[in-house]
Formats: sequence, C-alpha cells, structure tokens
Amino acid sequence: MKNFNNDLNSAKPRQRRPQKKITPQRIRNIGLFYLQRFESSVENLRGVLKRRVDAYARENSEFNKNEAYQWIEDILTEFVNLHYLDDSRFAEMKIHDYLNAGKPARYIQNKLREKGISSNMTETILATQEYDQTKMALKLAKRKKIGPYRADEKLRKEFHQKDMGTLVRAGFDYDVVCEILEYDETQLPEF
Repeated sequence: MKNFNNDLNSAKPRQRRPQKKITPQRIRNIGLFYLQRFESSVENLRGVLKRRVDAYARENSEFNKNEAYQWIEDILTEFVNLHYLDDSRFAEMKIHDYLNAGKPARYIQNKLREKGISSNMTETILATQEYDQTKMALKLAKRKKIGPYRADEKLRKEFHQKDMGTLVRAGFDYDVVCEILEYDETQLPEF
C-alpha cells in the first residue's frame, strides 16, 4: 500500500505566478474589466487599481509606483469623462439596494462612506427616497424572528435586551427600537 503522507511532504510547494507588467494600458484594461462586472465609485476603483500596482511593486523593486499612481488618476479622469464612473449613479443604486434590503440610513451612510461617497451626496439622495425606519426595523425583526415576532411572550421578555441590542447595532434609532419592541401580534403589519 502506498504511503500518502510521504507523497504530500515530497510535493513541491505551489509557486505564485509572477505579476504581469503594469503599464498604462494594463491598468486601463484592469479598470474596464472591473467595471464590466461591477458598478463602482471613483474612490473604490482607485483602491482596486492601487492594490494591483502595489502587488506588482512588491515583486519588482525597481518599479516606480508614483508614476503608476499618476496613470491611475489619468485613467479615472478618462472614465469619469466617458461616464463609465459616476458616483451619484453608484450611490443611487446602492441606496436603492440597501433600502430594499431593509437597511437603516446610518448603515447606508457608513457603507457608502467606505466606498468614497461623500456624506452630503448620500444625505441628498436619501432625502429623495421614501423609507420608514419603523417598517425597516420590523422587517429585520421578522427576518431574525426577534422582538414582536418571537413565538412566545415569555421569550419576548427574556430576550428583550438582546433583541434591543441586535436592532440598535443594525443602525436603528433607539426610539424606533423601543417602539417596535412594544408591539404585540395585533399591531404587526403584513409585508
């Protein structure tokens, strides 16, 4: 019988494939390929491209990262002028998706800030959207079967603090959380 442990130990370690040379055209192609698959903000795409440049620079010490960063800025400007990148379009799409998922405004603002969208733009777009925090908190409570959606009154009282923490950590205002945790089965809306 063959000893598989010896085969595993004698196997050569996998070598990583070397990074392809970074040129302005390569950066442009990476950006276009990314945008074919995902909608992105300018800042998010900048981060994606910089990570690729940094990975190449780690393997090639003579490579000038600063020059490549300038190529990135030029390409981002070109993409904005061609309307491949549009922060307001990206923000509207993400806000719509987050609201449909029942996410609160605070959560949405934090996520978009991570993607490089300004708070002013997020607030402006949120102001045009119709959303009800109470309704969204109830959707989350229903999905997680907490608060008024717990099966038994005894469990509701026992897990009151835990349910409150779950909803507050999700980004809902304290007043809204207190309000929905006081609901009973007759007050629950149908979704």
